[in-house]
Order: sequence, then structure tokens, then C-alpha cells
Amino acid sequence: MKIFTSCIATETNTFAPLPTSWASFEEGGLTYGAVGEDTLFIRPVIDLWRRRAAADGHALHEGFFAFAQPSGKTTDASYQRLKQDLLDSLRAVGPVDIVLLILHGAMVAQSCDDCEGDILLAVRSIVGPSAIIGVELDPHCHLTAAMVSTADIAILFKEYPHTDGVPRADELYTLCVQAARGEIRPMSALVDCRMVGFYPTTAEPMAGLVRQAKQLECLPGLLSVSIAHGFPWADVAAMGTRVLALADGDVQLACSTAEILADAIYQQRLSLLPKVLGIDEMLQLPHVPDEPWIVADAADNPGGGAPCDNTNLLRALLMRGATNTAVGCLWDPVAAASCASAGLGACLRVRLGGKMGVSSGDPLDLDVVIRGVAENYSQSFDGQEDALGLSVWLECAGIDIVVISKRTQTLSPSAFERLGVSLKNKSRIIVKSSHHFHAEFSRFSSRIVMVDAGGALSMNFAALPYEKRDALFFPKVADPYAEGQQKQIIFSSAELRSESVA
Repeated sequence: MKIFTSCIATETNTFAPLPTSWASFEEGGLTYGAVGEDTLFIRPVIDLWRRRAAADGHALHEGFFAFAQPSGKTTDASYQRLKQDLLDSLRAVGPVDIVLLILHGAMVAQSCDDCEGDILLAVRSIVGPSAIIGVELDPHCHLTAAMVSTADIAILFKEYPHTDGVPRADELYTLCVQAARGEIRPMSALVDCRMVGFYPTTAEPMAGLVRQAKQLECLPGLLSVSIAHGFPWADVAAMGTRVLALADGDVQLACSTAEILADAIYQQRLSLLPKVLGIDEMLQLPHVPDEPWIVADAADNPGGGAPCDNTNLLRALLMRGATNTAVGCLWDPVAAASCASAGLGACLRVRLGGKMGVSSGDPLDLDVVIRGVAENYSQSFDGQEDALGLSVWLECAGIDIVVISKRTQTLSPSAFERLGVSLKNKSRIIVKSSHHFHAEFSRFSSRIVMVDAGGALSMNFAALPYEKRDALFFPKVADPYAEGQQKQIIFSSAELRSESVA
């Protein structure tokens, strides 16, 4: 069989001040043809599909691959160019039996709220109804009827942090090959939980809900069960928590399974509310030798589209005289370049952060000592390198600050240590991330908290200024179902009940 694979992936924060442009994808990574070593999140999946296809005697054709750091809406011109490049690479291959796509699921362009649904429809128009289309999605997606009805098989990562991309890709490949051979007939059901939230899977009750999804997959006739967390910082109609179930030729089984898991999630809605500290609460946490507090500056997480230059938490630490603390990674290419040019050991006054908009806070004017400089800096994550660009280590009043030039979230202790920042005996390590840091930092310390210090990713979901997302959701409404709203099957393979591509 002939298999085509491609990727367009970014996560859109419609409240963020920075637009996503073609340059954003150039920085994140554009590949025409075979995927190379430097494609951080895509390469492991493509390597797997290469091995599987070679072992099965199938031809794998690698098309167009594009990734950009989460930010604001993608410009229309950039989106149309990305989509066209993917479609051109598909047409160049000729007729195919299977299409395997890596998409995020929460990409929003200026004139399209459901980019992934739009891409899938365009792909279907080329390959026709008989080809099998499979798509791997991030759980922070807006799982729309257009996406589910157009793809034969959609599988989401189950874990957050997203540590299971390769096993989910393995499942997707297996099911798509089985469907292409006529061995299975996937039927889908998508159920809306009427919830908006943030659900790390490293703790209960979300860990248990993931276990339940895996247990349901073991039932006879079930092919896959996925939980779409949704991406709260996007104002689109389909944003929210949803459950997708796929069954073999049995749409009623898919519907009942999706409803069972959706109800289980709904029953846990109070326990699933994020536990977020204020700055004062964080500063009062007791110091424990040899086990620092890992503090997520979650509202300024660039992995969710924030600028990553908010100074509120750093300002509070300095005002309270806090020492023995590491802060990183703060995005400020101008400050990084200025400090790098001054050189190691230089003492100077620098204006840091607070540059990109209201969510950035105010800049800080600090007297710093340059303790480390790296021209092409990177952090390691899951055995791969993640570029941070020209980076510097600044020391200011007992606080170590890592400043980077390529906007990305802090994923591992290597982001500090490779510049020379020692994390031993620190009281606090402040990271610009919401939860992906957990995979690496949890091995460093078990004392992990999340702080909302202001930024583009407020966890007060009930107060977010949605205009397209309707207001009947938890936590804005304590019990949406009690308001007369029944559990809603957004889509089943038997009937398209609502939604279309925006």
C-alpha cells in the first residue's frame, strides 16, 4: 500500500498579542520531504511509521511538515500557504491508500476557526472516499464534527505532559492499515461534556479517568477512546472538553462508550478544577533542604501562546528580598543580545521583559551581573534538543535568571544547568510552563505548585471573555445539565447533528 504523511501543527491562543506568521513556522521548523533530526516533536513519530511501513512492505511518502510555537491567530496568508504546500505534496505522490496526518487540533487562522477540519476536508477532496485518513491530535484540541466526520480514525494523546505520542501513533498506524484492508469498519461518536478546564494526567482524578479510557478500549468491538481536554484560551465555538470513541462497525457502542466516559468526567468536575496559588501563597511556602519548590509560572507559558516575558513573579521575588531562587526561561532577545555583547562578568543595568503587551506586565530595570552566555543554546527534552537561541544567565540580588532568544517553554533542568546555573540547594525554581515541565522536573523534586502571576493564560475560565463559545459550561455554570442541557452527542457516524467548519 501507498501511505502519505504530513504535519501542520500549532496551538492558537486567540487572546495572545503575538500573531502566528510564516516566520513563526520557519523558526519552529519547515520540512519538504523526508523529516530530519531537528524536528523535535515530529521525528519520533515519523521514525516509527518508517519502521512499521518498511516491515509491512508499504511505501511511506513524507510530504510537508510545519510546526510553530503556540501564539495568536495564524495570518490568513500564512495559513493558506501552509495548507497549499501540504496539498501540493499530497498531489505529487498520486493516488494513496492511507493518509497519516499529525495535526494539533487547536489551530485558528484569522478567517478560519477550525483549520484542522478545513485541512482534512481538503485532503479528502483529493484522495476520495475510499482512502483511509488517520490523524493524531493533541488533547488540547477543539475536537469538531468536521474533523471527526472527515477522518476515518482520530486518536489523541492520552497523557499530559504529552509523553505518549509514539504509542498513540503506533495505534493509529495499526488501525488505519486494518481499515484499509477491510478488516475493521471504524464508527465514531463525539460527546460534549459541557466543561472547560485544565487537566494534567499526572495526578488524580484525571489519571484515573485516563485509566478508565484505557479499560474501555479493552471491551470487545472498541477500537479507541480519547479525551479531548480542549484549549481554554481560544474563543471558538467548539472549545471545551469532549470524548471521542471509535468502535468496529457499531455506532451505538461508540455512542454509549463516549457517554459513559463523558459522564465520569462530568461527575469529577469539581475535583478537576486547577489548584493555583497566588504570589503571596507561593512566597510563604516553607523551605526544605535538598528539595526545592518547582513553581510553574503558568499564566505566562509560551507553550500556551503567552509571550513569555511577564515580569510579575520576578518583580514580587525581588521586592520581598527572596534569594536562592532560579527563574527561567524569560524571552527577551533584545536583553539577551545586549548582555551577551557586554560579556561574562560584566555589570550593567538592563531593561528586562514586559515588552509584548498588557499580558507581559511592566518591564524591570535591573542591575545584573552576566554569569553565563551561550550563542546557540538548547535544552534537552525526551532525549532530543530544543533550541533556545542566544541565551544568558543573569544574577540579580541573589536570583539567577535565564533569558532566551527563541520563545519556548522551560522543559527540563538542563535549561538552567547548561548555562552554569546550579539548582542544588535552591529554595525555588520558577519555570515558564504550565505542565510539560513536569516530565523532567518531577525527577528533580516532588514539590511542585502552579502560580497565576498574571499573563495570557488565566486559569479563571469562568471569567475569560468568550464571545463565540456559549456560556453554558462548567465552571461558569455550576451544573450545566441541571439547566436543562442534556449530554450532547456532537457527532456520530450515524448522524451529523451539528457544527461545520467555520
